[in-house]
Formats: sequence, C-alpha cells, structure tokens
Amino acid sequence: MILTDKLSRVRVLCIGDVMLDRFVAGQVKRISPESPVPVLSISGTTSFPGGAANVARNIASLGGLCTLVSMVGQDAVARELHETMQKIAGITCEFCVSPDRPTSEKIRFVAHGQHMLRADAEVTDPIDAATAKTLLASVARLAAQHDVMVLSDYAKGLLTDDVVRESIEIARRHGLPIVVDPKSIDLRRYAGATVITPNSKEVMDATGIDPTEDDAKAETAGAAILSTSGVDAVLLTRAHRGMTLVATTQAPVHIEASAREVFDVVGAGDTVIATLSLALGAKLELAEAASLANFAAGVVVGKRGTATVTQTELADEVLRLSRGSLQALQNKIMSREDATELAQTWRKNGFKVGFTNGCFDILHVGHLAILSFSRQNCGRLIVAVNSDASVRRLKEPGRPINSENDRAMVLAALSVVDAVVVFDEDTPLAMIEHLNPDVLIKGADYTIDKIVGAAHVMSYGGKVLTCELIPGKSTTRVVDVLRGRT
Repeated sequence: MILTDKLSRVRVLCIGDVMLDRFVAGQVKRISPESPVPVLSISGTTSFPGGAANVARNIASLGGLCTLVSMVGQDAVARELHETMQKIAGITCEFCVSPDRPTSEKIRFVAHGQHMLRADAEVTDPIDAATAKTLLASVARLAAQHDVMVLSDYAKGLLTDDVVRESIEIARRHGLPIVVDPKSIDLRRYAGATVITPNSKEVMDATGIDPTEDDAKAETAGAAILSTSGVDAVLLTRAHRGMTLVATTQAPVHIEASAREVFDVVGAGDTVIATLSLALGAKLELAEAASLANFAAGVVVGKRGTATVTQTELADEVLRLSRGSLQALQNKIMSREDATELAQTWRKNGFKVGFTNGCFDILHVGHLAILSFSRQNCGRLIVAVNSDASVRRLKEPGRPINSENDRAMVLAALSVVDAVVVFDEDTPLAMIEHLNPDVLIKGADYTIDKIVGAAHVMSYGGKVLTCELIPGKSTTRVVDVLRGRT
C-alpha cells in the first residue's frame, strides 16, 4: 500500500480557533491623489475557511474524517463559514455560538500576486467560563469516537489554559495522540501533548534561539523546549530549512524542505498539522509522520491562497521525491484491495483511472508503446501483471523468464505507470470487476468483443480502447532469439 493510503478514514477531533480568510484581488495602476497610497481596482473576492477550519479542510482532502469543535459569533461571517464547511464531505462542525463577539475574519488585499495589506476583524479575549464548559463537554463526549486530537491554537481566545489542559487530559484518558499547533510563547501550557509544531518565530520567542541558522541550533532549541514544556516531541518547522524533529525517545531527525517553488505560505502550518495528525492517528512512527507532513507542506506552498492538499497530490509528491529508490518502486506494487481503494481516491480527486494487463515477461518497445498509449488516455494508470503460476499455465515451458516481483518492479519504475497489481487468475476479469476502471486498454490484436472485461466496463459507461501494435515486437520473438530458434 502507498503510505498515504493509510491516512484514509482516520478520525480527527480538532479543537481550535476558526476564521474566514477573504482575499480581495485586483490591480494597482495609480497612487491615490488624496494620500500617497496605492489604489486597488478590485477584480474579485474569494473566501476560504481559515485557522482550525483550514486544518479540517486539509484533513478531509487527505481522506480523513474531522470533527471540528470551535466557537463563532452570531453574524454573517459565521453563517458563511458554516455553510461552506457543511459542503465539505468528511467534516462535522460543533460550533458554540457567542452573540457577544464576532467571528474572526482576515481580509487580504492582493495585487499582481503580492499581498498589499491585511485587515483583521476579531476579538481575542479569552472565552468566558460558561463557553469553555460547553466546549469541554463536547470534547469529553466526542473523544472516544476519534483516533487523534488536534489543538489548533491561533491565539484568538478559544484555547485558554484551562481548555488546553483539560482537552489534553481527556485525550490521554482515551489514549489519543495529541498534536498541537502552538501560538503561546509559554509552551509549558501544552504539557502532556504528543508533539507540538512551532514555527521559527515561535521557537525564537520561546527560546531565544534561531533554528534557521543551522541544524545544530535547531537541535539545541528543540532540546530546550523539551526540557521545559513537558511534551513528548517537538517538530520545528524551519521554512526553507525544512523541519527538525526532536523527541524524548530518539535522536534528532532533520528533514529537508521539499518545496519546488513557493507561491504562498498562507495555511502551510495547517497542512502540516493536518497531515501529522492523520499519520499519527494511523499509527505511523513519529519520524515517518513528520516526513509526510513535510511533503504535504511542499505541495501546499506551491499554491496560492488558503490551500489544501489532496491524498493524490501527496502520494505524487512522495513518489517524486523518493523516485529511484527501491522502496518507492515497491510502494507502487499493491494488492487488489489497496488498488481498488486507491482508484476510488483518484476518482474523487478528478482523475480517470485506466487499466491494462499482460505478462510483461521481457519488457520491450512494444510494451512501452501500449503503456504510453494507455497513460495518454487516462489520468492514472493501473497495470495488472500475471503471476508466475498464471504465466506457467498460459505460456510455453520455461516461462516466465523473470519472476512476478521482478516484472512488477520494472513496470513500477516507469513514470507512465501509477500502480501495479499481480493477479493469479488466467484472465484479469475479477481484477477489472473490482477496480471498475474508467478506461480499459488492450493491443489492437484483440477486437473489442474479444477483450476480457470489455462488456463490464462498457456496462457503466467506461471506454474500451485498442492500441496499434509495433510489428515484430513481442516477448515470444525475443525468447525465440535467446533460445536460438530464429
């Protein structure tokens, strides 16, 4: 199974400050005659859920399930936020309503891809005791139904010392990992958390050490936080320096930044904490979870605005950065069940799933032609390979030349192939009926009425395509040459 598939269906209980991020875009062509400020000619406005709500969006986009516990005002911003969140599959909102304070709103004015100004409408005073009691009652009721807890602290007054302390106690009673995105200079208030994720500025404020200078400084800062905070681990997010994981149970781990091009860092911390929480909820090791979070951050900073990362995008990033390693190739080889689940994820993210099959005993240019043709006609390609036992039943004695694992690994090394599945039957019909591909592809030596699985694929509106063969290119011909028969 590809590592990112493990994030699916993990249940996250997220408690934190929610807000609406509004982006007002336009062009600046002149300076105001009234005062020396630029005049923004507005071309459009877009809005996104922000803060803990963006953490929830990232959890859902990565295939997880999130219950979001927070507080909003009794205003139009709250209604817009709630309506937007209700449309996102995988998110359940439990919002306390406070008529005495507005829902936080951040308005960013953007021209030519650059932020000109940000205006915040909010109240950041601590919530009152009655609201805290209501919120904690929700947390206590919901904790047992979840795999991991997130505290997304944006310092807007929701996560008071009492709320943080009691939420962590509730999580620990239920055996949940606790992931905290901190905003307080006093990191001791998060004592008992599994891992906290301060950024460089927050680390500087808490320790006086700049973790971006070098790895040694990052380790020193992490150790200082561990010695005083009472948390199990700290994941320092160090901007262009990547991340450093310092934990009580292992040596420090430095993770190189994976971003290809940075367009916008808004919401990147939300993506990190969402990915980290899902990975820990799926019981991945902390270092492995941190690496996944780093990959996700590298994707999201390449987008503009308050963005999210899909499971498919994360899987692609993991494969891109680990390409060439045998483990990366092995990750593309999966069971029928895992391939079916992955195909469903791809479709949910807007990709057409293609399918082709064969023995692929000795890979040659004819194979490359059909694989390339297949990938050109779909968004993601699954290749089914006959097992050794299946090849022995179908081919001449002495076949296969290469083992099923070797054949699968060679196919996995091709960039046009997204997943490989080995099947033991004589035909791929059962595999096709499991996967329900959008496009089925075979060589033109088959007519459509003779292609196994064609009737099934066409029954639900799928396409069946044939690819012209390259004359004289076949495995049988290669074997004959090798055995001196031609």
